Amino acid sequence: MDDDATVFTAAKLTRRRGAELEQAILDAAWAELNEVGYTALTIEAVAKRAGTSKPVIYRRWQSRAALVIAAWARRQPMTTTAPDLGSLRADIVWLFGRIANRMDAMMSQAIAGVMADTFKHPEVQAWLRERMDAAPITKSMWTVVDNAVARGELKPVHMPPRALRLPVDLLRAEAILSGAPIPEETIESLVDDVYLPLLRGLAD
Repeated sequence: MDDDATVFTAAKLTRRRGAELEQAILDAAWAELNEVGYTALTIEAVAKRAGTSKPVIYRRWQSRAALVIAAWARRQPMTTTAPDLGSLRADIVWLFGRIANRMDAMMSQAIAGVMADTFKHPEVQAWLRERMDAAPITKSMWTVVDNAVARGELKPVHMPPRALRLPVDLLRAEAILSGAPIPEETIESLVDDVYLPLLRGLAD
């Protein structure tokens, strides 16, 4: 089969390609995730629901984890928008809240399942790390830090990749251990007790 899907309907035979086929697969993956959960989700079931085949899916996503993350990202797009609320703390709390809302949309059991797959499959781990390093949240964080430096709240600071990923790491751990949604007081505690001290330490 070439890189498309053939779908039989009562009226005619149709063929889907490109964005239309990708959307059908991601919609099917999201529906399966919500219906059966991550552990029971299979590529075969997603293919059947989408009206395509497993090889077509695997040409686009190398693993179940990659497919689920892509379906989640399509449902919860993250833009490079960064706030300017007048203080570093307010901006960081806003960003943490935005990440927490995205995680709330993807059940904590699914997050735990994806992370378990990354331990089993090094290629999934590498793919996820690459995706996180390129995530829009890193650009948003740089904007927030630059604004704080311009206001005189923070000395110029070098942000290593791990520091940029840390908000996601912290909130993911909370979602897995405590469940979602993550309370506002927990978000503020992570900002005040962990992330702001880290930023100020990096700026020294």
